[in-house]
Amino acid sequence: MGLIAMSERDLQRIEVLSKVVDGRATLVSAARVLGLSERQVRRLLERIRTTGAASIRHKAIGRPSNNRISPGVRDYALALIRERYADFGPTLAAEKLAERDGLTVSRETLRQWMSGAGIWLSRKQRRTFHQPRLRREAYGELVQIDGSEHRWFEDRGDPCSLLVFVDDATGKLMQLRFVRSESAFSYFEALALYLKDHGAPVAFYSDKHSVFRVAKKEARGGQGMTQFGRALSELNIEILCANSSQAKGRVERMNRTLQDRLIKELRLAGIGSMDDGNAFLPRFMARYNQRFAIAPTRPDNLHRPINMPSDRLQEILCKREQRYVGAQLTFSFERQRIMLEETEVTRGLVGRYVETYAFADGRLDVRWKGHSLPYRTFDKDQRTHAAITENKRLSDVLAYIKERQDQRPTPKVKTNSEKNGYTPRSRKPGRNDPAVIARRRQALSDLDAAE
Repeated sequence: MGLIAMSERDLQRIEVLSKVVDGRATLVSAARVLGLSERQVRRLLERIRTTGAASIRHKAIGRPSNNRISPGVRDYALALIRERYADFGPTLAAEKLAERDGLTVSRETLRQWMSGAGIWLSRKQRRTFHQPRLRREAYGELVQIDGSEHRWFEDRGDPCSLLVFVDDATGKLMQLRFVRSESAFSYFEALALYLKDHGAPVAFYSDKHSVFRVAKKEARGGQGMTQFGRALSELNIEILCANSSQAKGRVERMNRTLQDRLIKELRLAGIGSMDDGNAFLPRFMARYNQRFAIAPTRPDNLHRPINMPSDRLQEILCKREQRYVGAQLTFSFERQRIMLEETEVTRGLVGRYVETYAFADGRLDVRWKGHSLPYRTFDKDQRTHAAITENKRLSDVLAYIKERQDQRPTPKVKTNSEKNGYTPRSRKPGRNDPAVIARRRQALSDLDAAE
């Protein structure tokens, strides 16, 4: 006869009904155990007696469901998905099929169809693995840089960002710096300290923050590089951008470590400001590197000394841009209108481009062929709205806006009477006026005398 597949439910029914057939259980108790009516138990017993225990097996086993969707509908739905919704997930594809094509299919059914046809991969199937990368062999060959915004001083100070420089070969902390936010000037400041302490490395490895990489390839103007990239190019230092956070995992793990260790060290030292924190960081780095830094594979130090005057380095580590000079010897810069003073040199600059040097201390130098030009600010702080602000600089921008708003005088709100031009002619006596009080007392005393 061969093997007959049965479910757990069918096997349980055969076991209980066999006890009824043998007289070891009553029909009522069997109905109670199986959760069936007595009439249904009688039918099953009759089926066992006539055709055997195999007849208990459900008749629909091995047959297609009576409620199944026809293969034609399945093929039609998959054809629509391939044509119009190839990159849609099952949930969104089911919504659009019902909305645009009038084909109602449940999300789970559609997911099974798409998985069977190879159109949709589950999250487990889409999972990617990042293979580990060996450390660089020499000290100074590759330095990973990143910024971590956090409440470094907990409730003792405002949140800020910590710029982290980690050597890839040794895992050594090369530079730490507390800044308001990640910006070109903050990285210029940290880079100047790095060059002073260690020299120039072969390359920096960073994320795709706009400080390091131009976000839009089709951006108009410039040379296709950021201000930080231009400065590194002049210093003969390469900048590499990682495609994912896992690629620069060494500095990412360092951020997590610092968010644990450094915060507690700052708490024990009672530090609650960026200035005190920056003064504390060299001692922290020395202790950390002494304990956790490892020896590189090769003993070479690939850092190169920076042999240039400090003023030349300062001109490199600044924002340099070209500005078009209009007919009135003016140009726009950082929401300000700059007017060049009229001289024999500036008269011929109409329709030409001058170069601006913006330094971290707020100084602005305007140059033409290397010569500084005299100027004055014509309009201060022209207000512009809908400015693009990056997420990593949002806290700093909001703090700056709040500071500027606090500096502005509070506007006086006029009443409706003042708006209509009404001015009171004389002051009416109030309840606390001495004359009013004296008249009130006189009236009370006259009333008492009359009584």
